[in-house]
Amino acid sequence: MQEIQISKFKATCLAILDRVGKTGKPVLVTRFGKPVARILPPPSNPAGNWLGSMRDSGKIHEDLVAPASDLSDWEAMS
Repeated sequence: MQEIQISKFKATCLAILDRVGKTGKPVLVTRFGKPVARILPPPSNPAGNWLGSMRDSGKIHEDLVAPASDLSDWEAMS
């Protein structure tokens, strides 16, 4: 894992983030030789990909707009 001083990280933050995103190699940010942060690449399946993930997995078995029960059942409830 590459180590970088916090002052250099501050000056080149966007470039370092781009490099980590492209190469997938983490970077350790240090201050006075002690680690303060670890920059990791994003997960391979980000949470934003959930839209459409259930497509074609559902099935409609009956009419969606028809009442769930007979009208006579409703009269019996009153």
